[in-house]
Amino acid sequence: MVKSIQAVRGMNDVLPDQDYIWDFFEQTIRNWMAVYGYKKIRMPIVERTDLFVRSIGEVTDIVEKEMYTFLDHLNGDSLTLRPEGTASCVRAVLEHNLLYTGPQRLYYSGPMFRHERPQKGRYRQFHQVGVEALGYSGPDIDAELIIMCADLWKRLGISDVCLQISTLGSVESRKLHRSRLIEYLEKNLDGLDEDARRRLYKNPLRILDSKNPKMQQIINDAPKIMESLDKDSLKHFEKLQHILVDQGIKFEINPKLVRGLDYYNRTVFEWVTERLGAQGTICAGGRYDDLVEEVGGKPTSACGFAMGVERLLALILEGGKEIPDSVPDAYVIHQGEATDEAAWKTVSYLRDQGLNVILHCGGGNFKAQMKKADSSGSRFAIIIGEDEIKNEVISVKYLREKVTQIKVGLLEAAQLIKGV
Repeated sequence: MVKSIQAVRGMNDVLPDQDYIWDFFEQTIRNWMAVYGYKKIRMPIVERTDLFVRSIGEVTDIVEKEMYTFLDHLNGDSLTLRPEGTASCVRAVLEHNLLYTGPQRLYYSGPMFRHERPQKGRYRQFHQVGVEALGYSGPDIDAELIIMCADLWKRLGISDVCLQISTLGSVESRKLHRSRLIEYLEKNLDGLDEDARRRLYKNPLRILDSKNPKMQQIINDAPKIMESLDKDSLKHFEKLQHILVDQGIKFEINPKLVRGLDYYNRTVFEWVTERLGAQGTICAGGRYDDLVEEVGGKPTSACGFAMGVERLLALILEGGKEIPDSVPDAYVIHQGEATDEAAWKTVSYLRDQGLNVILHCGGGNFKAQMKKADSSGSRFAIIIGEDEIKNEVISVKYLREKVTQIKVGLLEAAQLIKGV
């Protein structure tokens, strides 16, 4: 016997009986984005590796451990399956000169890839929705992105989520904080693990994000970024808080919130929940004013966020929100060669009327076909037999209500199914 082939670990199939929740989510996202004026952009799954090394940061977990990178066997180029969407979006905006027409409000959705240990809500192929606002410098756009998220949680029926915000300050503020942080960590070198020591001079901020319990006291006592903020950064952060308070958005200030990507500055935020175990972040983002220039464009202010689709779907299902599955409007059953032509004519007409109709295929007696019609979830079964052919009608049977089966013409059947 030939051994069966299974999916790659951490890369999952979405089966037909699960897809309805994805449909609901995707339709909600489309409607939500339209309300706020964000337009969709689609980027390729594969990008040049250098794009992510330059934008995300060479000394990050994503670049060092998690990227799916390979050589193009035709020309030797190093290519990578995208681990996140912001860098790809910025590359596309620059390549196609979108900023020449003014600031851009964009969003994207699709699969991302990271080679890490699969766990609840975190997979090697996972899906994200990302939102990017490019060409906006004020705290108002930071606030809009956060307010958009709060609106989405209501639309999805998600509760028990908490907003955490912080600021990394300007480039100058980060440099000052970085030097103070390195000086402090050097004095506590014996308490740092191997990973922290490796990052000490290349990416010390990431040490603050360590989950090593033996280092938590050192991290808690470390210099705070707030102590190094310049006046403009502090003003930006205070204005953001004022808008959120004014709009009724509750938040916590988390000074240890640094994010895992090098390109962030000033505002950073995360929406977190305790309902998904250790992997509690469902949406995260912030401002990245230097990334456009880093990728090859002119200095451009920008802000954005990304959310994990699988984690959100888990919360939706746990929350008990009722989401109707898509079912056909009618199921057409027929028996005998003499009824084939009428059956095809019937389904074609009903579909032209905008109805979703399944035509039974594969034969079988009326009893077996009726079971198929019932299991389809459809409200109506359309029956075509010899009597119907003879009298030039079709029989309509209610599958979910105690109503007598009736014989009607095609037009009447369509009106009946539509509820006209």
